[in-house]
Amino acid sequence: MLDPHIISILLGLFVGFVMALTGAGGSILAVPLLAFCLNLSLLQAAPIGLIAVTFAATIGAIHGLRAGIVRYKAATLMAAFGVLFAPVGVWLAHRLPNQWLNLIFSVLLMVVAWRTWRQDIATPAMAEDKSSLACAVNPTTSKLFWTASCTKRLIAVGGLSGFLSGLLGVGGGFVVVPTLRKFSNLGLDAIVATSLAIITLVSAVSVASYLLHGAMNWLIAIPFMLATAFGMLAGRTLAGKLSSQYTQRSFAVLAWLIATVLIYQWAKIMLFGN
Repeated sequence: MLDPHIISILLGLFVGFVMALTGAGGSILAVPLLAFCLNLSLLQAAPIGLIAVTFAATIGAIHGLRAGIVRYKAATLMAAFGVLFAPVGVWLAHRLPNQWLNLIFSVLLMVVAWRTWRQDIATPAMAEDKSSLACAVNPTTSKLFWTASCTKRLIAVGGLSGFLSGLLGVGGGFVVVPTLRKFSNLGLDAIVATSLAIITLVSAVSVASYLLHGAMNWLIAIPFMLATAFGMLAGRTLAGKLSSQYTQRSFAVLAWLIATVLIYQWAKIMLFGN
């Protein structure tokens, strides 16, 4: 059997690579993969996944800021509400049995996989009637129209991503990216960069909340974190060369498989007690 440190490095490389290709998918796979491969509970795996996702997302966000494609006002608004709700998710995670966290995570994975499979990510979310979009970009100023509908959606998405980040140890990009694609006409590069900026802030608060509740397994967390960052940097070199539809649907299949295993484990525990 491979050494746990080697396993954590391999998992980190894979998760970072997927993050670079999808902008959202890698973070939600980190926790269940850590749990499966290193025999951890979801509660033990969550802070490890979060600290790695925070580190990798920070690198991506800095790159986006330097390129000038991060919508920092939208990111700040969503992150602010995400930061408020992340500790609530952490508090609840420490009070739910592991089998129920497994069930919640599996249902979430199924939903994310289904939405990912359906969306045609190869085509940016553009609409002929830009006025029909809640968060349309003003073609004159290249800034978002800050309508009441847009603000409400950004607040709701930010709060939900923060709560799920704390509860399940996920980055929240799988909520932010599809929402911005649906309700705005931003380019995919700007959406991914904005999502990574939000993940950086929200996940950092979730990590801090987990540290207040218990110890971090640093022997696993550090190699996983560094490998995730390296995998993300490596993945960026291929992000524009692979079919986005292929990468998204491959992620959807993998998410379905992981969710199926989680549901099987939950059913086994509920029916047989082991």
